[in-house]
Amino acid sequence: MTARAADRARYDRATAHLDAPVAIVDLEAFDANADDLLRRAGGKPIRIASKSVRCRALLERALARDGFAGLMSFTLAESLWLARSGFEDVLLAYPSADRTRYAELTADPKLAAAVTVMIDDPAQLDLIDAARDGGREVVRVCLELDTSLKLFGGRVRVGARRSPLHSPAQVADLARAVARRPGFEVVGIMAYEGHVAGVGDAVAGRPLRSRAVRLMQAAARRELAERRAAVVRAVRAVVPGLEFVNGGGTGSVQHTAAEEAVTEIAAGSGLYVPRLFDNYTSFRGRPAALFAQPVVRRPGVGVVTVLGGGYPASGAAGRDRLPVPYLPEGLRYDPQEGAGEVQTPLLGTPADDLLIGDKVWFRHAKAGELCERFDTLHLVEGDAVTATVPTYRGEGHAFL
Repeated sequence: MTARAADRARYDRATAHLDAPVAIVDLEAFDANADDLLRRAGGKPIRIASKSVRCRALLERALARDGFAGLMSFTLAESLWLARSGFEDVLLAYPSADRTRYAELTADPKLAAAVTVMIDDPAQLDLIDAARDGGREVVRVCLELDTSLKLFGGRVRVGARRSPLHSPAQVADLARAVARRPGFEVVGIMAYEGHVAGVGDAVAGRPLRSRAVRLMQAAARRELAERRAAVVRAVRAVVPGLEFVNGGGTGSVQHTAAEEAVTEIAAGSGLYVPRLFDNYTSFRGRPAALFAQPVVRRPGVGVVTVLGGGYPASGAAGRDRLPVPYLPEGLRYDPQEGAGEVQTPLLGTPADDLLIGDKVWFRHAKAGELCERFDTLHLVEGDAVTATVPTYRGEGHAFL
């Protein structure tokens, strides 16, 4: 029996009493992935990206391990909810225009102490001030650096379109603007190199593309390490008490941790290891989060139909954004139908061994987005479900 076949047997036994659709997290794999992230971080603390987990119980489980410290949230509403839930260090990774929540933040000393907001433009400070509604608390601010690699005089750009702040001078100028402004304090710098941390460099069947990605990423790491260090020096000249410099992501943990200027690493997807993280040479994780759909039809030889399953991930539309049939091994989508809203045909010889009511296990393309489809996650240890915990959705929250 292969390792994957053994996992399927465990998951089927563990969830035999549960009707599909159902979502699980294999705690042994989750913990092993957490250990691997810590190993690659080399002693630098890891701030957990909450959007990649979207389950308070599992955020707490990871944070209970030495080496994980703080959360990186994705909306201001989520940030305040987490802070009110007892998480004391929440870095909002994206700028917000949520005036109602800014009024709450600036009026509450506990929230203002726990939450750091992201900016890259003085106009964002204007919005916060306009939203204060009498709130006088000092707002903790993090400045985001654009990490993109610019080639040929800026005519070619590699990397996400995030912050407009690219040079050390630009970031230092904004730090000075914040320092001059009452009610704000610069406490950190964030630089997320998504073109390194979030792009696989070993795509199956694409050797030339994979080599090109590795060459690009090597050049991007060298350029960013030098520029990030210069940015930190420039900002520390303005803000000597800078608390943290955040960088990295699951796919680049060890590379980013090697930079002296970086004080903490961001990661989250590496706890679940969705399918988009199969194509990396830098690490090998264990799939920890899966969902199962029930077989409801047997249309013919080599075909079964499962209920639903059309859970595409965000990003540029493509086949890599679809969940992948994982267990039993050997199933594939019908190219004429793909993953359906209500039903999904699956092809392959393993279909002939599946009966009505059997479970087919899938992996989502991305990490936390799976939790937008399920109210609960069943936590599996060995061949038993040992706990059932709510996702954000199960607690009544859909922050985006």
